Amino acid sequence: MVPRGVLKIVIALAVLAVVAGGSTIPAGTPVTVRLTSEISSGTAQAGQAFEGTLAKDVVVNGKTVAKAGAPVKGKVTFVKPSGRLHAPGQLTLRLTSVAGQPVQSLAVRSEGKSHTKSNVTKIGGGAAAGAVIGAIAGGGKGAAIGTLAGGAAGTGVAAATGKQEAVFPAESALTFTITGATASKR
Repeated sequence: MVPRGVLKIVIALAVLAVVAGGSTIPAGTPVTVRLTSEISSGTAQAGQAFEGTLAKDVVVNGKTVAKAGAPVKGKVTFVKPSGRLHAPGQLTLRLTSVAGQPVQSLAVRSEGKSHTKSNVTKIGGGAAAGAVIGAIAGGGKGAAIGTLAGGAAGTGVAAATGKQEAVFPAESALTFTITGATASKR
């Protein structure tokens, strides 16, 4: 006969094993997430939450620990909106939970396109057009004045249209890398 104290301990351990019986997602595991909505450096705030779903099963050692379609949550950890003539927008995201279980991940980062080529085209094109028009209208002196006026106009166009935000579109698939072992539900 088994003593009652030992039997209680065995039952308690069995219950704990069932409750904690979920698998873990170890460090280094890639997790692909499909975003439910767009995230832009022009509108997002650091600390803002985002949601998505697993784009594919998370498999560890041949065992599925989280199924595709499971809910995923994360947060925006860094935002820098785009300047008008320089400094494209920047955006950094991290996961906070997979299938309802807390996780930590490496950041996924995006940066808007460079302003340089676009600005050079707009400002240089405006200056060239101004020089041609000025030369026709007033000779050499008119060309100089036209170059300055055209360059100023091109700068105005670049400033008005120049924002290059970092954007993660809705439904985009992002792959995060888990940095620590975490429990996941079965």
